[in-house]
Amino acid sequence: MGLAYLMNTYPITSTTFVRREIHAHEAAGESIARFAIRDWNEQLVDPRDRDEISKTTYILQQGIGALLGRALREGLTNPIGLARAIKTTVHLASRPGSTGLRNFAYLLEAVFFKQAALARDVHHVHAHFSTNSAAVALLANRMGGPSYSFTAHGPDEFDDTAGNGLGVKVKHAAFVAAITNYASNIIVTASDPADADKVHVVRCGIDLAEFEPTPPPENARIVCVGRLCAAKAQRLLIDAVAPLVADHPNLELVLIGDGDDRPELEAQVASLGLKNHISIPGWGTGQEVREAIQGARVFALPSFAEGLPIVLMESLAMGRAVVTTQITGIPELVDRDCGWIVPPGDVPALREAIAAALAAETAELVVLGETGRQRVATAHNQSQNAARLRALFPKV
Repeated sequence: MGLAYLMNTYPITSTTFVRREIHAHEAAGESIARFAIRDWNEQLVDPRDRDEISKTTYILQQGIGALLGRALREGLTNPIGLARAIKTTVHLASRPGSTGLRNFAYLLEAVFFKQAALARDVHHVHAHFSTNSAAVALLANRMGGPSYSFTAHGPDEFDDTAGNGLGVKVKHAAFVAAITNYASNIIVTASDPADADKVHVVRCGIDLAEFEPTPPPENARIVCVGRLCAAKAQRLLIDAVAPLVADHPNLELVLIGDGDDRPELEAQVASLGLKNHISIPGWGTGQEVREAIQGARVFALPSFAEGLPIVLMESLAMGRAVVTTQITGIPELVDRDCGWIVPPGDVPALREAIAAALAAETAELVVLGETGRQRVATAHNQSQNAARLRALFPKV
């Protein structure tokens, strides 16, 4: 098999970039074994995501008895390797701000992964995110399992880099991919200076062939795509557009996604009397989301916390100007040449940007969209970026 991917939860509607990356490797002739610590407990709407379930080995589905039995076998057959992994586990667990005893659960998961990976002749594993999946890969490696690397996205995983044990994860990794320069700087700062050369910027990407550019329609429709949660700030987007209905009686805001904030957002829409202007249809398939964005005048994502959202790349690739926030890695993609970028949490600035987008001439929006698509084509081409990642994988 050679290569494996290890995720905490897979597949997930909001992390389709992992599936796309794996498929890009496979299109180039690689065989990729999929491992995940757990499956997702929500419904998957895209058939391509559902197809991934049968291809994925889920560690926690083995059951605690089986995991403990494998740990006992590892102790009998590989006592030195297991002792080394236990020492690293104690180090991770004892750091202020760490997940504490949960790291010993990662150790059990790592035992299973190490044994299963070696049984499938996996020599290298790549994890997404620097949290528990990277910890499992690290501990498996300390037992003599495959070499590992991981892609760090942020922002949550950078909230406490010491508690996350980011430095030790970088130390033992073959390399680390950062999706933005912003993320790279944080990883290098949190790690031993001797490990700085291990950190490479490898951006997430999309297949541009899936995202046909079209001119924006002559309407007042705004689309936002993302999990309905505080970090995505859909509540502020509703506040921002509410007064614009007076000047744009046909204004429509479509919030595609689902999540814990749905009841609160629905109540907010009702209290503002905006049921005829704002809809929350839930998650959609990839095709449904593409059609929704193509049917919008502008795309908006007013998040407080992001790495670099794939949906911004998708919207720009389809020729849509975007309204978003000046946080983390977003300014590496978006500026006034392809949209509007405002301070996070600034409702008046968000309202002004959306009003400007709705009032802009179609020709101006087309130019913004063309610039955005070119940026995506240059920096976020999935096949090119996947090839860059493969070039970093250790060879047998």
